[in-house]
Amino acid sequence: MAETPIQMVTSVDQSDRKVPINLRQSGPTPVEMLISTRVRKSPYWHLSVEAGCWRATVYNRMYHPRGYVRPEDGGAMVEYDALVNHVTMWNVAVERQIRVAGPDAEAFVDYVITRDATRIKPMHGKYVILCNDKGGILNDPVLLRLGEDEFWFSLSDSDLMFWLQGVNHGLKFDVEIDEIDVSPVQIQGPKSEALMVDLVGEAIRDVPVYGLLAATVGGRDVIISQSGFSGEKGYEIYLRDATLYAEDMWNAVLEAGEKHNLMVIAPAHHRRIAAGILSWGQDLDAETLPFQCNLGYQVPRHKAADYIGKARLEEVRAQIEAGEPPYKTTLVGMKFGGKPVEDYANDFWLISSEEGGEPLGYVTSPWYSPELGCNIAMGYVPLAQAVLGTQLRIHLPDLYAETAGEPVAAEVVEMPFRPSVNPNAREIARAQGRDVAY
Repeated sequence: MAETPIQMVTSVDQSDRKVPINLRQSGPTPVEMLISTRVRKSPYWHLSVEAGCWRATVYNRMYHPRGYVRPEDGGAMVEYDALVNHVTMWNVAVERQIRVAGPDAEAFVDYVITRDATRIKPMHGKYVILCNDKGGILNDPVLLRLGEDEFWFSLSDSDLMFWLQGVNHGLKFDVEIDEIDVSPVQIQGPKSEALMVDLVGEAIRDVPVYGLLAATVGGRDVIISQSGFSGEKGYEIYLRDATLYAEDMWNAVLEAGEKHNLMVIAPAHHRRIAAGILSWGQDLDAETLPFQCNLGYQVPRHKAADYIGKARLEEVRAQIEAGEPPYKTTLVGMKFGGKPVEDYANDFWLISSEEGGEPLGYVTSPWYSPELGCNIAMGYVPLAQAVLGTQLRIHLPDLYAETAGEPVAAEVVEMPFRPSVNPNAREIARAQGRDVAY
C-alpha cells in the first residue's frame, strides 16, 4: 500500500541547480508499466522472461530487468548471494553501443571525453566521462577501443548518440557515428573466470582489467572485456548481430554455467554501492560536476588537447583549490541504522543534521550490506557535513524505520565501503597516490 504523499521539500538548498531533484516522498507507485513499442525490447528480453524476470524498469528507452527472485523467495538478497559466492549473468543490453569509426575517430573521441583518448591502446577500454560546456556529466560509459579508427561507447542512461552526432555536425570530423547491433551481458562473480575459460579458452586469463578479447560464444562473434558494475571479478560479453544470435550466445552461457552454479540475476546495485560505483541518473546527472561526485580524478591536469567542458572544469578546480567551490553539496558515503534495506528505494530519502531540524540533503543509493552488517548509502550533503565521521539523520520510510516517523542515525564514512576484486579507476588512482587518471 502506498504511503501518504507529502509536499516537495523546499528547504534542501538546490539553488545551484537549474532543475532541482524532486524530493517528494511519494512512496511506491501503484501503477502497472505499459509494455508498448515506444520502449524497446532488447534481443535478450524474452530470454530474461524465460529466466524468471518478474519486474523491470526503463533504461535508455529499453526494458531493463530488475528482479528474478520474488520477495517471498528471498528477493534481491538471494541474487546478491549468488553474485558474491558463485557467478551470475545479467541482461545489460540497455548499455547501448555507439560506434565512432573513421580516420578521425581518435581525434573526435579525444575531444568529447575528459581523459586522453590517445593513450587508450587498441583492444583496451577505459571508464570515461563526457561533459557539457558547463562541466556537467552527460554520460559515464565504458569506452572500448576496437582498433586505431574504431571506438564503442557502452552507454549509461542517456541519449549520447544524439549528442555525439550533434557535436560533429558542425565540426565535420571524418567519422561515422551510429548505434550498432551489439548487445552485452555481464558475467560477474568469483567463478566468472572459470566460466569464461570454459566458454572461450585459456586466453581469457591474460586479459587485464578493461582489456578486450575477440572470441566466439555459441558459435557467434563477441568482444569480451574484463569489466563490470559490481566490484566483483567479472566480464562483459558484447554480442555482434545480437538481434539475430541472442539465443545462441545466451544459451551457450547457461549450458557452460551449470557446473559453476550460474544464476541469471538483475544488475546488483547492492554490490555496486558497496564498491562506490556510481549510477548515472541516480547519483549524478548533467548538472553534476565531476568534483561533486568523486570523479575529479577523471579531469586531467595535463591533457594538452582541448575537450568539451575543459575551460569550465579547470575553472572549477581552481575555485576548489582556492576554497570557493561553486557547488553547495557533495556526494558522500554513509552507514545508517534502521531495518535492512533489501530492495530499491523509490524516493530520494531526506537527510538532516544530527541535531534534527529541516532536511539538508538526500540519499541517492541505499542498500543493506551483509558483509558490514548495516545499511549503506550514497547521498548529497552540504560541504560542511561531508567530513568523515559527521553524524547525520536519515528519514526512512516506515517500512525500514526503527520507529515510525523517526529518522535514524547515520555517519559519513569513506567509500568504497568494502574492497573491490576489480578496483575501479578511482580506487587504483588512490592506491597509487594520484588524484587524477589520464
